[in-house]
Amino acid sequence: MFGTIVNTFAIIAGSLLGIALKGGVPARFMTTIMQAISLAVIIIGIKGALKSDEILLIIFSLAIGSFIGELIGIEEYLEKLGNWLEKKFAGSGDGISKGFVAASLLFCVGSMAIVGSMESGLAGNHQTLFAKSILDGVASIVFASSMGIGVIFSAVSVFLYQGFITITASLIKPYLIPEVVAQMSAVGGLLIMAIGINMLEIKKLKIGNMLPAIFIPLFYFILKKLLF
Repeated sequence: MFGTIVNTFAIIAGSLLGIALKGGVPARFMTTIMQAISLAVIIIGIKGALKSDEILLIIFSLAIGSFIGELIGIEEYLEKLGNWLEKKFAGSGDGISKGFVAASLLFCVGSMAIVGSMESGLAGNHQTLFAKSILDGVASIVFASSMGIGVIFSAVSVFLYQGFITITASLIKPYLIPEVVAQMSAVGGLLIMAIGINMLEIKKLKIGNMLPAIFIPLFYFILKKLLF
């Protein structure tokens, strides 16, 4: 939960700073900072991807997991959820509601929140959520400076949403051997790299549809135990 707690306080701190600024933050500062942090996200992903030498298993995990995710349409569901929430709440007028919903959408409905929370729960690795904390902190400054105090309440959404994913992932951790955790972390690292690529707008990757790949090493290990 440590990564989620840091993320929550980053949003609160950024929102308070944004409210203090009030006049708005120039877009060019936001763009440059986001690009710099995107590069850091890619490096974090590379470090995670190098945690396992089981290259073939990682390739198969990505291929099978992506097939499953595409079959389910996870990315499409995430986009539909974001669009539905935006239409239902964000257009309801100015004030606390608009800032809260807009910021909650940005901070919660995305692959980085899911992958980072799972990494935190499974491997105790909070680097992704630390990077996300910086991103969310910067974004909350911009949001709060233009939308007001409603943005600060999105910290509650982040804490509950990411906290639930982290705790759920940590519950299965005792049943995982270090080798399997390393393989799952390696797959997660590649997805984090993909997030960085998306953030830099190099190529739009359907990371949501790749999320099941993280669990393939676990299923492979269970299957291996049952058959051999």
